[in-house]
Amino acid sequence: MRDIAAPAKIVIEGVRKSFRRGATLALNACSLEVAENELLSIIGPSGCGKTTLLRIIDGLTRSDAGRVLVGGVEISGPRPDIAIVFQHFGLFPWKTAYENIAYGLRVQGRPAAEIRETVSAYVDLVGLSGFAFNYPYQLSGGMQQRVGLARALAINPAILLMDEPFGALDAQTRELMQEELLRLWRLRPKTLVFVTHSIDEALLLGSRVALMTSRPGSIKEVLTVDIPRPRDPDTVRRSPQYLALRSHIWQQLRREVGRDLTMPQEVQ
Repeated sequence: MRDIAAPAKIVIEGVRKSFRRGATLALNACSLEVAENELLSIIGPSGCGKTTLLRIIDGLTRSDAGRVLVGGVEISGPRPDIAIVFQHFGLFPWKTAYENIAYGLRVQGRPAAEIRETVSAYVDLVGLSGFAFNYPYQLSGGMQQRVGLARALAINPAILLMDEPFGALDAQTRELMQEELLRLWRLRPKTLVFVTHSIDEALLLGSRVALMTSRPGSIKEVLTVDIPRPRDPDTVRRSPQYLALRSHIWQQLRREVGRDLTMPQEVQ
């Protein structure tokens, strides 16, 4: 659970970003703070700029105005202490699981012995023992996502950004990966920002949930999820706070998209 008194690890100040030479405003006056070792969920309507915000934090995209500070230093480009995991895994199909996990370490020029030791440890940590030398096409979707997660964790980033990482998985595998992520975060805490379309996922994982407005995206409100950890999914979903927060977030999302419909699958 986030320590309210903890210093902010990530500070986002008035970030603005447009595309197509200013014709499409994606983010406007977006401000947010994330504490060190906090697990923060971000949710919002489709197209509100969630992915753009993560890319700006990671240094892959430059903002037009405002700034992002990590550890008090302004982001001006990619940094080795920040890693990002996308929805579609991004694995190299010609490399084995072992080689994919080792990739970031090799880019950093780590010694061969350190790479072997680190990769072996993360293969075991994410439950891929016996599959280290399989190629991505030989792995299930859940296993591929474990490889992607292990590759990001192997470089030991201070900050892990996750952009709907379980969105392409079937419902059962998605729940297993949610539990796996919480287990890994407890074992090796780090600042983690998790973007999702799922209210359930946002509340199950996050110490807080940041709700974004429709495009141009900004932070509408930040809600504290004061449910004790470790969290059993069935217990969480029956808790009065979960039910109240889920209802509130859904009502806010409905207002943002301007529709009076029954809850669609993508935000369940």
